[in-house]
Amino acid sequence: MRLYVCLLEGRDLTAKDFCYVKLQVGKCKSRSKVLRSGEKLIWNEEFFFRVHDLEDELVVSVCRHDGDREQHGLFGASSGDCVGLVRVPIWSVVAEENHNLPPTWFSVERPKSAKSINRDCAIDRLDIEIRTMGVLNWKCMEFTNMNSNCLVYSLAIEFKTGKLLLALSLHGKDYTSAEASHSLYSEGKVGPSHDTQAHAPDSTSKKSLDGKHLMKALAGRLEKFLNKKDETSRNESPSELSTPSDYEDCQMELPSSSSFQELMELLQSKNENVQMPDNLQGGILIDQTYEVSPKDLNMVIFAPDSDFKTNLADLQGMTELQESPWKWESEGLRRVVTYIKAASKLVKAVKATEEQTYVKANGNEFSVLVNVSTPDVPYGNSFKVQLLYKIMPGVMLSSENQLARLVVSFSVNFSQSTMMKGVIESGAKQGLKESFDQFSGLLSQRFKVVKASSDKEQVLATMETEQESDSELAVHYFWNFTVLSTVCMLLYVAVHIFLCKYNKLQGLEFQGLDLPDSFGEVVTCGILVLQLERVYFMISHFVEARLRRGSDHGVKAQGDGWVLTVALIEGTNLALMNSTEIPDPYVVFTCNGKTRTSSVKLQTLDPQWNEILEFDAVDEPPSVLDVEVFDFDGPFDQVSSIGHAEINFLKHTASKLADLWVPLDGKLAQSSQSKLHLRIFLDNNNGVETIRDYLANLEKEVGKKLNLRSPHRNSAFQKYFGLPPEEFLISDFSCSLKRKMPLQGRLFLSARIVGFYSNLFGHKTRFYFLWEDIEDIQVHPPSLSTVGSPSVLIILHKGRGLDARHGAKILDEHGRLHFHFHSFVSFNDASRTIMALWRTRTIEADQKAEFADEQVDDDEKPFLIEDTGSYLVVDDAMLTNVYTVELPLNLKSLMKMFDGGELEHKVMTKSGCLNYTTTTWDNLTSDIQERHVSYKFNRRISIFGGDVTCTQQKSPLPNNGGWVVNEIMTLHNVPFGDHFRVQFRYQIEKSTFAHNSCKFDVHIGVMWLRSTKFESRITKNIIGKFTNRLEEILQLVEREILLTSQ
Repeated sequence: MRLYVCLLEGRDLTAKDFCYVKLQVGKCKSRSKVLRSGEKLIWNEEFFFRVHDLEDELVVSVCRHDGDREQHGLFGASSGDCVGLVRVPIWSVVAEENHNLPPTWFSVERPKSAKSINRDCAIDRLDIEIRTMGVLNWKCMEFTNMNSNCLVYSLAIEFKTGKLLLALSLHGKDYTSAEASHSLYSEGKVGPSHDTQAHAPDSTSKKSLDGKHLMKALAGRLEKFLNKKDETSRNESPSELSTPSDYEDCQMELPSSSSFQELMELLQSKNENVQMPDNLQGGILIDQTYEVSPKDLNMVIFAPDSDFKTNLADLQGMTELQESPWKWESEGLRRVVTYIKAASKLVKAVKATEEQTYVKANGNEFSVLVNVSTPDVPYGNSFKVQLLYKIMPGVMLSSENQLARLVVSFSVNFSQSTMMKGVIESGAKQGLKESFDQFSGLLSQRFKVVKASSDKEQVLATMETEQESDSELAVHYFWNFTVLSTVCMLLYVAVHIFLCKYNKLQGLEFQGLDLPDSFGEVVTCGILVLQLERVYFMISHFVEARLRRGSDHGVKAQGDGWVLTVALIEGTNLALMNSTEIPDPYVVFTCNGKTRTSSVKLQTLDPQWNEILEFDAVDEPPSVLDVEVFDFDGPFDQVSSIGHAEINFLKHTASKLADLWVPLDGKLAQSSQSKLHLRIFLDNNNGVETIRDYLANLEKEVGKKLNLRSPHRNSAFQKYFGLPPEEFLISDFSCSLKRKMPLQGRLFLSARIVGFYSNLFGHKTRFYFLWEDIEDIQVHPPSLSTVGSPSVLIILHKGRGLDARHGAKILDEHGRLHFHFHSFVSFNDASRTIMALWRTRTIEADQKAEFADEQVDDDEKPFLIEDTGSYLVVDDAMLTNVYTVELPLNLKSLMKMFDGGELEHKVMTKSGCLNYTTTTWDNLTSDIQERHVSYKFNRRISIFGGDVTCTQQKSPLPNNGGWVVNEIMTLHNVPFGDHFRVQFRYQIEKSTFAHNSCKFDVHIGVMWLRSTKFESRITKNIIGKFTNRLEEILQLVEREILLTSQ
């Protein structure tokens, strides 16, 4: 067991000048730092001791420090006199709750022994003091000699010398609390209450030291005294002095191999805040998940009594395996393992030494750093191999089985330079790969391996089973005071009605009308009606929430290539948009210009989704996933964002993405500590063919043949920038980075990043940024500053690529980083490749989205033309007149905004429409013409940037007095977009008040194809938004026509 003692502070200590505190449990001692005496002394120091017997006691002594005296006697261990002491029995700590004694003030007392004590008797027991309010205390002292026992009562005078604030805690499994309580209560040592003053404890009878033990103690003191070196004079202030423990070896005694579990607990208490280290730069040797708890896996690999290392030695042909016990040292828990490696084809049998040190151990995560030295191999004195074992919890697939993920990485560290560095690194990597293949195989014989390829299917299957049934949700939702009180009140009233007899008509009552006969009945009826109304809204709210499903939930990905699957689990601590309403949250995911939307969860701050969203396959792996949480209030709401986040796939491993908690950014989200729980899987369902097809398409832009790089080249590229395994290198060029001083290095180009790496005399410079971060690329002619060579200037978007800021030449006034590269060996090849990759990553992504939209439009055109054709001629009762204006324009000029010409495109582009396209007007009948319009809203108009397809029909008014244009609008990629259509009617006619003027009437309506709770909210949002938008469009039309006519 371990006793932790916290020495907090002292008050009113009578020591002069300086003092310190000595603590002792059994034979183990320690002492505090020296402080200047005063009314209040603050130490805040922690000590711990090994406890083997509950009958021991903690002795805390306050000593006076005298800096002038070097020693106090031949066997003196301190440099000051004892001012007072406190004795605390260990069993009093066991009696406390959870074995923790809270901070308690103990009186420091200095007793003066009575003179009636028989010197021939050895003091055996000092019983508990019978305390009084004064200074005098009666003490019961029992003395024992060889022949008889004598009981002497004497009067002792004690002088109180202040008090100490101590906190004690006892940890360990050697003596359970049940056994301790039974033992202590049976002996009558523990009472029901705890006194805040110090107790002089009962000391059970102890055997006096025999001569042998006494001679050993004297010999040890003499040896310590004779071997002590002369100390130099101390110039430091005594308040800063801190002397180590007199028995430091007792406090840090080395446990046996059977106490490995205790060492883990001790290490856990010491490094709770230590972060898991990053993988070593050499590469990953093992990355597997096993069906075992992390704690058990750590015991199998590193426990002293585990036979795994022995079995591995037999498998690999190692001999003379020796494992030293784990030792507690200043840097942590450490041990040394030595063995002789079996001879290989090139190297004879050599001795290897492993120094294993625990970096982290918190009971759930473990990390062990291993330094391997083999001095007998060729060039063995010039390098050492480092291994890093990381044991972490795996993604939980079910509540029954725990999973542990083991990651082993390596690096080769050279203590001196050698020409054989490359050969040594490749040979060490090959040898380690073979060795850990055997390691992994042996470990898989003990524990079941969870294959990474099956993780996705198992996790998604688990999510489907986690869905609660409707009955469980109903019980959880309706089990509250409101529903229960309403049901009870209804039953009570119903029973009352059946028990009551028919009353006669009174007052203003007549047959069929029964009015309340008292004010109490009126109040009761009102309360019952309010309760019934609230329960009704709860029932309708629940039913609509269960019927509502996400528009993209369950939609399967299509195509071959990189498929992104996002499992949206839950959200926690979502922020309140205002203090009166709980939000209706939903999540929008955006990747490669495509969006996926979750369902809307009604009135909750901790939503549970358990939904699976898939993105269609793309040729190149995606770089980032944008996540934004909204409070639903209509498809055009611009101020409803609860929080947002950006997930960079290059900065997360596949295992981290498989179970990721994403903190949300934003003022409200950060203050509320909002988070989303996601499980993300990025898979290539077409293998290497996807990369070949991507390179084949890129060759047309570059104008030269592009080949797959070798695995060694790809591995080096990934190692330089810490990239995931799926990132593949396309091309690299030797160049210079222009800064204050040019820096020679290599520019690496891949499907997702632009990276620069330089190693100049051991000083490494590396950075990268995404293609999507680039705003502009400029080619500059040769100049003196670029040593007569052309250069490439890459400008990033504002606020992007900040991780690469140290490689930028300037940060301009707009907050954009500029990167300048020159001195290419082949500038034309480099510039063409850079421009082609940038266009492919940015422009081509928009083109692909446009092609996909056209396909969607083609699929939906029959529906818009045939099924909604009848809707274009609508009843005025379905529409609302929202805007009427008189414009100083003639009818012919105003109708240009519907002819698909330059005026229409210019106005619609300025009003926030992207990729605006129109078809020609086709004659349906002799009087009716029809066309189709498609465009995309920018983010200023709609936070979703949704796509829009419209069908318009126009027909003339009688007597050629004007035109009527009917329009049906379909909104894509917005919540509930498949539930409704927006209808417009524009009536343009000649004005009766002024010549060459027109009257423009706008009518808007929303036609619902499916019902939803949000009909009124969406309708109000759409009508208000499009009213303002059409007013802005007409102002632009008027301005453009008037400017053109001038």
